[in-house]
This record gives sequence, C-alpha cells and structure tokens, in this order.
Amino acid sequence: MIPILIGVSLFTFFLSRMAPGDPLMHYTDPDFTQEMREEMMEKMGLNKPIYVQYISWLREALKGNLGVSLRYRSETVVHLIREKISPTIALTLTSLILAVFIAIPIGIYSAVKQYSIGDYIFTLGSFLGISVPSFFLALGLIYIFSLKLRWFPMAGMQTIGSRGGGFIDILRHLVLPVTALTLMRLAAFVRYSRGAMLEVISQDYIRTARSKGVTEKIVIFKHALRNAAIPIVTMVGMSIARLFSGALIVETVFSWPGLGKLSYEAVLQRDYPVLMGTTLLVALMVVVGNMVADITYSLIDPQIRYD
Repeated sequence: MIPILIGVSLFTFFLSRMAPGDPLMHYTDPDFTQEMREEMMEKMGLNKPIYVQYISWLREALKGNLGVSLRYRSETVVHLIREKISPTIALTLTSLILAVFIAIPIGIYSAVKQYSIGDYIFTLGSFLGISVPSFFLALGLIYIFSLKLRWFPMAGMQTIGSRGGGFIDILRHLVLPVTALTLMRLAAFVRYSRGAMLEVISQDYIRTARSKGVTEKIVIFKHALRNAAIPIVTMVGMSIARLFSGALIVETVFSWPGLGKLSYEAVLQRDYPVLMGTTLLVALMVVVGNMVADITYSLIDPQIRYD
C-alpha cells in the first residue's frame, strides 16, 4: 500500500505542477503588483524547485498535515476533506449498494435464461448504459425529472433558504445524482454478473448437482452463485475508484457539495494542496477496497486461505 500511495502522490504532484497556470492566476485586482505576487509565491513555497516542494509536502503529509488550501486561505485541507466527505460517501455508497443489489439478480436471470427475450433486453440495456457518458446521463435526468416533470430538484444538497434542510429535503436532492451514478455502474455489474454465472453453470459439478435431483434454486443460489461471486467481488472493489471519478462529474453537474466538486474546483483554481489531498484519499480508498476484496475471497471460497 505504501509504495502505491507514494507513487500516486509523486505522479499527481509533478503532473499538477506541469499544468499551465499557477494558483495566483485568478487574482484580477489591478493593485496586485508583481512584488506582491512574488512575495505570496515565496510565502507559499511555490518559487522553490519542484523536488524540494514535494519533499516538504511529503514530510508534512506523513505527519497528517496536508497543508492549507490556496483558495480558501484559512481552511486546512484536512478540514475541507472532513467537511466534504460525508456527502460523497452518502452519494457513492448508496449508488454502489443499489447497483450491486439490482445487477446481481439481473445477471443471474440473464445467465440462466440465456438467449431469451429478457436476456436480449438486459444485454442491450447494459451496452447502452456502458456507452452513455455520465455527464449526458446526468443532464438527461435533470431535463426529464427536474425541468419537465418537476419531480426532483436539479442541484444542490438542500433547498436554498431552508435551515438544515431536513431528511426528506436532502433525500429528494439525492435521488437524481444517485440514479446517475447507479446507472453508470449498473450496466458493468450486469455484464460481469452474467459472464461469471455463465462460466460457472457450464461446469461439471453443476451438471452433477442437477443430475442428483438438487432443485434449481439450490443449484443456482448455493452452488453457482457462490463460485461466481469472486469476480463480482473483484469488480465491486475496483469500482470504488470509478465511482469517485464518476462522482466528480456527477457532483459538478448537480452542484453536489462533495469531494468530486471540491476536486474539480481545485483543478480550476490550481489549488495544489486540496488536489493532492483528495487524490491521495481516493488512492487510499482504492487500495483499501482491493485489500477488502482479497480478504473477502477467503470468506466466499473455502479453498482460498491467507496465512
């Protein structure tokens, strides 16, 4: 985990510094002189060689200090992440749970009823879901359910002017972004679930179980699904990064106040500390997600043991 996180931080740090522009490019005040600019650059440490900047950042990051936002000035990166992570977790975790619990039954049905009309419909829907860009899907949901039908609000986490919002108000704002993220992952999960089940139900032990008179329900849900769950678990573990990358676009379209929107604004404003902090957090979640998936293998398949 440690070499991967260091590699991600190194790549992100140097890549962000190579991008054109600097954190002071948004200063349009005519009184902001070149001397003031150089003074601020020196105060931020941005006039030092890039490798010196990285070593300084890494030294502080190992202490748990990710720096201060260049955009918000007085706000630390840790405080901003702590403030924005709850809306993102609510968005991504809800969509991940919905996608898994909807996709697995559909994948099982498509595999068991291969080449049926239902299988063709779900397969076509999966290809369409994989092909549609996330921003187009989000804008389509806004156009239909917000502008035309007026069922759900189009942006934000709560109604403007409301104090605290309330659970129902937040839930109504959550519906469209969760739907967009769920549909993004649902198509891929259906394809993986179907493929894994098709591979398993053609095995000899499945035919043996059926020849012994075992009911079809037990064959599918006890014997086949348990062995097909390993690639599905792998897919779910690796989807954490894709959910957060998709959340960046979805949160920006829906103005959802989470890590995705924070990262997008950090890129536009050249807020290097915030960009490094959010990227490192996503990388940590990916590594932890893969580790949890590896551990889950031993619970699903008794043949796998970790010493």
